[in-house]
Amino acid sequence: MKVLLVYPEFPDTFWSFKHALQFVRKSSSNPPLGLLTIAAMSPAGWEKRLVDMNVTQLSDDDIEWADMVFISAMDIQRKSTHEVARRIRPAGKLIVGGGPIFIGEWQDFPEIDHFVLNEGEITFPMFLKDLESGTLKKTYSTQQYADITRTPVPMWELLDMKRYDSMAIQFSRGCPFGCEFCNITAMLGHVPRLKTSKQIIAELDAIYDQGWRRNVFFVDDNFIGNKKALKEDVLPALIAWRKGKIGMNFITEASINLADDPELMKLMTDAGFISVFVGIETPDELSLTECHKSQNKGRSLLENVKNLQRNGLQVMGGFIVGFDADTPSIFQRQIDFIQNSGIVTAMVGLLQAPFGTPLYERLKKEGRINTEMTGDNTDGSTNIIPKMDITVLKDGYKTILKKIYSAEGFYARVKTFLSNYNPVSAPVTMEMQEVLALFRTIWKIGILSPERKYYWDLFFWTLIHEPKKLPLAITFTVYWYHFKRVSEMHALEGVSAIAA
Repeated sequence: MKVLLVYPEFPDTFWSFKHALQFVRKSSSNPPLGLLTIAAMSPAGWEKRLVDMNVTQLSDDDIEWADMVFISAMDIQRKSTHEVARRIRPAGKLIVGGGPIFIGEWQDFPEIDHFVLNEGEITFPMFLKDLESGTLKKTYSTQQYADITRTPVPMWELLDMKRYDSMAIQFSRGCPFGCEFCNITAMLGHVPRLKTSKQIIAELDAIYDQGWRRNVFFVDDNFIGNKKALKEDVLPALIAWRKGKIGMNFITEASINLADDPELMKLMTDAGFISVFVGIETPDELSLTECHKSQNKGRSLLENVKNLQRNGLQVMGGFIVGFDADTPSIFQRQIDFIQNSGIVTAMVGLLQAPFGTPLYERLKKEGRINTEMTGDNTDGSTNIIPKMDITVLKDGYKTILKKIYSAEGFYARVKTFLSNYNPVSAPVTMEMQEVLALFRTIWKIGILSPERKYYWDLFFWTLIHEPKKLPLAITFTVYWYHFKRVSEMHALEGVSAIAA
């Protein structure tokens, strides 16, 4: 059996970092971890070929070679997923779909023969059994949660690692919190399920043995969902593993209550964690109450962010506008918070209601689900009918983007961050492309850009005030280049939509 594993293309978004990755000659931020894991769960006798369309093209030869095609995707890959399925269908290959996009809308993909839904550790063996017996069903689903202590090491050998900026690994699934707009608990439950430290080390060994020395992204939706297991087992094991190793720093996602735990922050930075994505959402207490973001309430979010930074963790922040409790004052409040916090990577989006979430169910009952969700929570779209006038909401959202991604606002925020940040972990191994990237930034941003004065102001300010952080400052100028390009693209799309 020859199996082609296809990962559809992501559109150009804030999250893609496409324009930033060009500076270091990378094609994608992270690999398709789900497909690599499914490959490892497949029969050993199968021939397997991976095509990640974010780093390479899907060729006619690839399709002709295959007996069966697996497609895995998220909502944001919807357009490319449809195109891939329609392209493969005439070739007469057996097509199997899996991943979050199909859970709520598998019926919208008539070109796909079978769907392996929910957690593959449970449903994929069902599919394999029926495939062998010739009794395949249309869909395979489950309401149970998988025992991920039995999840195999992904097949990293299928990957062209040099095309990626970081690798990916998963420690846990599920989150103890119940944010109304989040589909994680709907899909994966409230009780975090954990891999063992031996599994994590085995996966890291596999990545390291493939020659990887750069960042690794722990893709857990809340890495600190079980603090006890982290403190007593996983983080000590990571600290021991990294001794004598070159490179390999870690990035993850965590809830804001990480800032309450000095012991946990120190263990994480000692283990090599350098950055966390935190769902800040909003500085408005009423909106936090509305969306059941209890972990963010009754605290100084600004001080919490600065505490994480002082303890060696860069903070990437998620922000939302469009809650029912929001008033037009929220736009300036969000701008002020982002600027004062020094959150350089600030991802702001309109409230959306993913399928299966409590928010989706509530708004559906109220008749306020409007359109199909794009899956990109920073493209200025929403699938809900907000209480705020939609024109006011979208104009306010555009104002936020204009302010925080302007050269003046962005570079000022970088200085705020660098002044507060206390790095602990050593930088990853530098590649020649990263050395060359400095000269590319000088040319593209420091010379060609109309806003080049901000680049040089930050360059010399950092040399004088924070010289050890200059590589980080240069990295952030590349982020700005990407954010600026994407925000301008969204602005043009908005003009086109109005003209239409």
